[in-house]
Amino acid sequence: MQDSQDQATAGLPTKIDTSVAHEARVYDYWLGGKDNYPADRALGDAIASHIPAIRSMARANRAFLGRAVRYLVGEAGISQFLDIGTGIPTAGNTHEVAQHLDPAARVVYVDNDPIVLAHARALMSSTQEGRTAFIHADLHDPRSILSQSTLTSTLDFDRPVAIMLVAIMMYFRDSDDPHGVIDTMLDAIPSGSYLVITHPTADFDDRAMARVVSSAEQAGITFNPRSGAETTGLFAGTELVEPGVVPVVTWRPELTDKLSMGSVQASVDPESAWYWAGIGRKP
Repeated sequence: MQDSQDQATAGLPTKIDTSVAHEARVYDYWLGGKDNYPADRALGDAIASHIPAIRSMARANRAFLGRAVRYLVGEAGISQFLDIGTGIPTAGNTHEVAQHLDPAARVVYVDNDPIVLAHARALMSSTQEGRTAFIHADLHDPRSILSQSTLTSTLDFDRPVAIMLVAIMMYFRDSDDPHGVIDTMLDAIPSGSYLVITHPTADFDDRAMARVVSSAEQAGITFNPRSGAETTGLFAGTELVEPGVVPVVTWRPELTDKLSMGSVQASVDPESAWYWAGIGRKP
């Protein structure tokens, strides 16, 4: 399996510019990771000064990913995943959750940060029955993902695929045509496939989020929060799975990993994490 991963990532860029903040490394910092640099920590701290609970919000968003994968494998019967905007690997990666339930599950990860590529080689191993692969590409050019031989050699596009867009679409301005990008990805997968999205929002505190946007833009990172209605619009062409597009902490909390159930509160404030979340099925 390691050989196939090395072949998939051979020749890709590995230079890391640590002087400029990168969203994947800022997220890693909030999650308590160690693969971040002063520029990343500076931006992370600047955003935390506006949203003191940002670290717990990042963890809530990450926890949703696990619940979504458990739903897709356990209830929807999905065994193939295209995880775009992977981020730096941590506990509970998509393939780990999926292959725990279905050892034959296959996952392709996509990210545009070379440091994620470096960790993908070392950490994203697979079960013998399944397979994982990594593509260094940018969702702003969806065809650069869909044209990769690594993608088609890992996933069977004659069978349903789940596209995971967890905390990635906020890096798209409206002028970047996010709907067109998603439509291109959906057009490539068959009926019965799924689309997963989480998206930060200003709906719960527009002033604090405006300061976050300003901090990100000053660091050279596009950050575009969207309302619940706008996030729902990103699912156009799919049928929303119950309970629809809801605050991230309220989406199917019963699917939380049993090992961490002790830390799950009986009643969670829906506005404790400023993300909308949902899953749509392509009819």
